[in-house]
Amino acid sequence: MLRSDFNFDLPLELIANYPSKDRTACRMLALDGNTGALSDKHFYDLKNFLKPGDLLVFNDTKVIPARLYGKKDTGGACEFLIERLLSENSALSHIKASKAPKAGQILHVDGGYDLEVKGREGDLFIIETKDQTSLLDILYKVGHIPLPPYIERADEDLDKERYQTVYSKVPGAVAAPTAGLHFDKEQLEDLKAYGVNQAFVTLHVGAGTFQPVREDDILKHHMHKEFVHLSKEVADLVIKTHQQGHRVIAVGTTAVRSLESAASYAKEIGSKDEIVPFSKDTSIFIYPGYKYQVIDGLITNFHLPESTLIMLVSAFAGYKHTMDAYKHAVALQYKFFSYGDCMFITKNDEANKDLPPSAK
Repeated sequence: MLRSDFNFDLPLELIANYPSKDRTACRMLALDGNTGALSDKHFYDLKNFLKPGDLLVFNDTKVIPARLYGKKDTGGACEFLIERLLSENSALSHIKASKAPKAGQILHVDGGYDLEVKGREGDLFIIETKDQTSLLDILYKVGHIPLPPYIERADEDLDKERYQTVYSKVPGAVAAPTAGLHFDKEQLEDLKAYGVNQAFVTLHVGAGTFQPVREDDILKHHMHKEFVHLSKEVADLVIKTHQQGHRVIAVGTTAVRSLESAASYAKEIGSKDEIVPFSKDTSIFIYPGYKYQVIDGLITNFHLPESTLIMLVSAFAGYKHTMDAYKHAVALQYKFFSYGDCMFITKNDEANKDLPPSAK
């Protein structure tokens, strides 16, 4: 299965550099997974696609101001992008500098803070604050919101609010679970009153989500690891939803990866339940041919060409339906990526048989 199967032409002007004026005002392309039928809507129309008893599953991770700027003793500039918090005063971090720092080296962060490089873990550096200072405290004082690399501007005050879901709760992400950015509190309350249930998992999105697939054969690609917490309460609610004949709808690809990881773990341990509690790292890679175990619907933004995320969507809606939907979105000038528009997709029951040309 080739990476190029998932390529499409995207004019640069369709990349959203700023969010819509109101969260729910973005456009929403609805895709019927079984028929491929498309309808052009807005996110405030979402209620029309849901039914009482449906379960929306959100990722309640909170984006931290994970980008730091500083200098080395020599005066050379360095830039940190925290990938993952390890403890109160340590983290794995990307470090951009003219020369890679060595273990034991002290780097000086703007604001008068010092970070020590303790070692490496692959391409990442283990950093630690001096004197047991809280790293989160430093980040909230002098850190910057880590906007995605395709947003070519510096972070602004508005990003502190808008690059964050209204239900974010658990600090730890360095990228937003962007499908959730479209919900506001009023819409969530309205859906709850309508009878749509809500559940929350936590997956701390890492900067690895933006890493491109470099292998031509996607089966050789290795996914980055991210930590997931899915509680027994959520697992029980998913099971109950299906037992009562209702749908489980994932809000974003991170919710998908959380749910499907927990379902795979259930099989691994021989559980009779379709899904079990799950609190561990996941590196699940979902691409066409994968048979979804839990979700019946998906709310998701438009993704990068040749990315693992468009592969995940193709595995859910079917390859042809997905690529046709993306062509439609480009033709009608939908906005793409984190601050862009979104899709509401229902499951294609035969999606695992709808493969890209190279796989046939």
